Order: sequence, then C-alpha cells, then structure tokens
Amino acid sequence: MGGAAPAVALNAQVAARLEEVAQLLSNQRANPYRIGAYRAAARTLRDWPDSVAQLVKEHGTAALEQLPGIGERLARSIYQLVTTGRLPMLERLRGESDPVELFESVLGVGTKTAERIHDRLGIHTLEELEVAAHDGRLERLGIGPKRLAGIRDALAGRLGGAHRSVSATAAPVPEVAEILDVDRQYREESARGHLPRIAPRRFNPDHEAWLPILHTHRGEREYTALYSNTARAHELGRTRDWVVIYFDGQGGGERQCTVITARRAQARGRRIIRGREDECLRHYRLVSRS
Repeated sequence: MGGAAPAVALNAQVAARLEEVAQLLSNQRANPYRIGAYRAAARTLRDWPDSVAQLVKEHGTAALEQLPGIGERLARSIYQLVTTGRLPMLERLRGESDPVELFESVLGVGTKTAERIHDRLGIHTLEELEVAAHDGRLERLGIGPKRLAGIRDALAGRLGGAHRSVSATAAPVPEVAEILDVDRQYREESARGHLPRIAPRRFNPDHEAWLPILHTHRGEREYTALYSNTARAHELGRTRDWVVIYFDGQGGGERQCTVITARRAQARGRRIIRGREDECLRHYRLVSRS
C-alpha cells in the first residue's frame, strides 16, 4: 500500500477499497447493514488524522477495533489491506479471486504447492489455509516441519495472529442445517435467474459474467455463496453442483465450506458439506423423523 506515503493519503487508499467493497455489495444486493458498515468504516479512516498503518504496526487489529464504527470483521479487513495491499474478499466480489495466486503470496508456498492446496484441500482463503497449517492437512500434502513452521509464521503475520488465538480451529461454525439452507437458497435463486452474476477471472477466457453470487444472512452471520470455479470442478463437470459458501468464523476470521451432491452410500443424491458428512447424515435422519 506504499508505506512511505503520508498518513492521510494512505488512510484514503484503504478507505477507497472499503468503499469499493460497499459499492459491490450494494450492486450484488447484499444486506444494507453490511453495506453501511463498510461505508461508515471508510468515513472513519478518511477523517482519521493519524496513520492507520502505524496504528496497525504498533498495536495490531485490537487498536483498529477502538476506532469509531470498526468491529472485529472490519479490523481484519483493514489489517490485510494495510499489511499486504490486498483484500481477498474484494477480489472475490470483483470476480478476480484466484486462490492459487493468493496462496503463492505466502512465504514458503510455491506455485505447485498452492495448486495442490487449492485443488486437493478445496480451500480458498488465507484463514482456511491457516487452519490447514495447524490441523495436519498441510503435513499430509508432504510439507515438512521446517517449511510448515515458516508458513504458519507468515500467515500469523498476514492475519494479525499475534493479537488473537493462534488456532482458528476453535472458532464456532454454523450448524449444518443453516449451511444447507444457504445452499438451497443459492441454488433455487440461481435456477430462477434472480441472482446478479460476476465474470470470474479463472477459466473464463471470454470474460463472461456467468457466475451467480448470493449474499444472505442468518441472524448476525453473513454468508456469500458461489458455484465452485476450481480446476477440479471444471475437470469433473461439477461447476453447477459444487457450491462454495463463505461465512464469518466469529473470532477465527473468514471461513468457507463446499456443499456437493453426494454420490456414495447412504448419502447418495443428498446435499452434503465436505468434511461434515456424518453431521449431514444425522441431520437428514432427524428431518425424516419429524
């Protein structure tokens, strides 16, 4: 973001990105309260007389949360913008999201490793990459202890890890019923042609706006849902079946999961959440009994 820039100019740059998020959310018919929160945070940064970058450097996300109108979620977004110049959420809203490129920007992760992380583990965000770095999934991909330690340190720095819990695995996740309901809403509204569409950068040489995007919420939890645009989804012809759902992890940063149509055993033909298959089966059994 140009650390040598005057404080006011740098604050204005970060504010402009937040305003762009708000405008894209508005265009994509997101929750008005969510849109208003980004606009209010942008105003705070434009009016703030001191360097937000210096504030982040000295005190991390905790200090950002003390500014008017900036809560935990917005503090994480501002932290990422100040420290990396990027905001994956903004890139996703633009249709420019490229998880492979994002993972490559992490020290210790090369192109081939980034591709394996994305395609084999099905993750899209740095927060999810951090979880995978702690729960054994990166080790199972063949990443050795020394390199893994470096990746963990790099992610902690990128995500403000010194000012929050190191393990994001403890962050609460929604009930499967809630996620499956978001999946149902997305697929139904997409089929009816009710959703705005974005033009993803990956696997889209004609720049066609084909990818429906849904912003919705359940209580205080915000969700964004899109069909999967991964290499694996294209290879298997599942780009209109696999749904990637992003949500806030309430203390663990942004999280995501993928919902697919099961093709094996008891769950065949059912919508299930990858990694939570047993919970989904229990959910369907309870529904069938009621």
